[in-house]
Parts: sequence; structure tokens; C-alpha cells
Amino acid sequence: MTPVTDVGSDIDPARFRSVLGHFCTGVAVVTGHDGRAPVGFACQSFAALSLDPPLVLFCPAKTSRTWAVLAESGRFAVNVLAEDQQDVSAVFGARGQDKFATVDWSPSPSGSPLLAGALTWIDCELETVHEAGDHYVVVGRVTALGEPSEDRPLLFHRGRYTVTEPVTDALAALMPWPRPDDWL
Repeated sequence: MTPVTDVGSDIDPARFRSVLGHFCTGVAVVTGHDGRAPVGFACQSFAALSLDPPLVLFCPAKTSRTWAVLAESGRFAVNVLAEDQQDVSAVFGARGQDKFATVDWSPSPSGSPLLAGALTWIDCELETVHEAGDHYVVVGRVTALGEPSEDRPLLFHRGRYTVTEPVTDALAALMPWPRPDDWL
């Protein structure tokens, strides 16, 4: 087999987005505080990274003004959105408006905004940042956790919001893992 040396140079960005859009993601809002005002942005590129130590990651665009504020403060919270929070996702996905004017929130232990109605939250200190193309890979050390809700999550798939449907017991019996948290 001949090694490929110029991987990715012929990948059309629109096709790349379309293909990767088939991977269903959760929707979260990453928030922080600059000492004067709260900031936040909608984020689909969020994931658990490590149990020991407890680490998470997300990937903001290098052009994100909100990320610059979060990087400076050194802490952030991740708010996992519920199925009825499409409007919250839209607000935090848009540029240039007072995103906190239309949502209720309270401060996390670190002072980062926790959005009312979120499924749960993760409070973090900035651990490390890696450059990756036109984004950064941000690793956060988890410092506090919210209580999880039994509500359904807001998901994004193929350019649209979607939600989960409960799995029947017969199908659940076929699953090779006994609990959702066994994936970590």
C-alpha cells in the first residue's frame, strides 16, 4: 500500500460538513464571566475526555470573541441543553446580541453562568489549549458537577435539531453495554 502524503487537500468543505453532519451531537452552551458581564456560545463539539483526572473538551473557532474572554478568565461552565431549549441554542449560536437578556441563569461555583432548564452542567478550570486547524481544542479540568435531569437532550443531526426516542426494553436487552456511563 502506498502512503498518502497530502491527506485532506482535496476535501470540499461543504461536503465535509455534510458528511460529518450525519454524526449526531448533543448541544451545549459554554459560558463564562469576564468580571463585568457573562459570555457564552452554543457548542456541538463537546465531549468527555478523562475520568482520572476528570477532563472534558470543546472546540471553539479561532475567530470566536467569546472564546477569547473564556481563555482570559481561565474557567468556564458547560450547560447541556434539554430538548425544549432550541431557542436558547439559537440565541447563543448568534453573534452580537446580549445573549443573557432572554435567559435565566445563576452562577456556578466558579462564577460561570448556569442556564435555567439545562439538563445538567459541568464547571471547569482551563487545563490546556491546542491549536487544531481553524479551531482550538480546549481541555478543561472539571471542578463541580450539576445534578442530571431525566428530561431528553437537544441533539443536532444533518443540519437540524432532533431529540431521542426511548428505547424499548427488548432492544435495550441486545445492547452490549449495561449502562450509558460505561462508555467512559
